[in-house]
Parts: sequence; structure tokens; C-alpha cells
Amino acid sequence: MNYNPKVSEVVFNKKQKYEIELNYLRNIVLSLHFTEELKWGQACYCINGKNVVLIAAFKEYFALIFFKGALLNNDAGLLTSQTEKVQGGRIIKFTGLDYLRQHEKTVKNYLQEAIEVEEQGLKIPQDITTRLPIPPELNAVFNKDSPFKDAFCNLTLGRQRGYLLYFSDAKQSKTRIDRINHSRERIFAGLGLHE
Repeated sequence: MNYNPKVSEVVFNKKQKYEIELNYLRNIVLSLHFTEELKWGQACYCINGKNVVLIAAFKEYFALIFFKGALLNNDAGLLTSQTEKVQGGRIIKFTGLDYLRQHEKTVKNYLQEAIEVEEQGLKIPQDITTRLPIPPELNAVFNKDSPFKDAFCNLTLGRQRGYLLYFSDAKQSKTRIDRINHSRERIFAGLGLHE
């Protein structure tokens, strides 16, 4: 196994609630020749420099999170969407070592298929952005400021989606307007919300 020392120190340490389970899952993933990296404070597994899957621990469970999980065959029914806002990612939640062992073969199949998806260069269709409502405050800005509208439309669909969710999540109109105004420079620079 090709363990990354930084990942060992941060993620797979003795302080983890699911220490044994996480290390077992880690060995399954690494048996398929992924490269192990530390990203976002999580164990991230890559193929040819592309993020494929994360191992993460939560209060009630530990999980595998597939970046392009929506493209995987889910006949076994283990993959679920984390939230309604997640477009392509899918998660498998585990509550204990017995459950992981029971589904180990299926987990390996998902991982192998995720490798194939990445090697084939498959992409998650980006059609959900067109179905997200545009807040009226943003429409008002678009109507008054066509360069801003052009800059927004030139963003990747994923970046547009991030901003639309961020603007829409505000409960008050004033907050939506403030968020739009604070995002102007980033949008003109072609950057996403968290870049």
C-alpha cells in the first residue's frame, strides 16, 4: 500500500471515532492503485491527477464520496445523493465494520467503475443549472448591467450554479442584493464562489 504520510497524520490517526473502519476502507481503496492525497482535510483518491473518491468520517457514519457517482451503475442501491443540491456526487454511508465487510465486493466494483469513468473522461451533464431559478434581484442587475450579465453567462455552468445557490439561499432581498454586489469582482474575474 502506498500511504501518504500527510493523510495518515490528519485523517487516519488514533483520535478518529472510526479508526479501524476507516483504515479498513483505506486499504480497500488503495488496493486498486489510487493515488492518496490530502484535500479539504479529507483523504482524496485520484487517478491520473483527477479526484475520484473521498473517504470521510462524520458523527453518525463514515463514507465514500464519489465525485462522479451519478455516472455509476447503482443496481446495488448503495449510492445516494448527499443533498438535493448535489448534482453528480454520490455517497455510500457505513455505520460499522460489519456493514462494510458485507458490501466489500460491491464497494470494489463501484471503485473500479469510478476509475473507468475517469479514464474515459466522462463528465456529469451540466443541465441542472438551467433549471435553477434566477433570483429577481439578479435579474434586475442583469437588466441594468449587461457587462455583468455577460460575465456571469461566461462562467462555467458549475460556477453559475454555485452563485445561484448562494444568492437564492438568502432569505431577505437585501441580503441577496448584498451577496450579488460582493460577488461582482469574482464574477468579472471568471472565478467561482470559493476560488
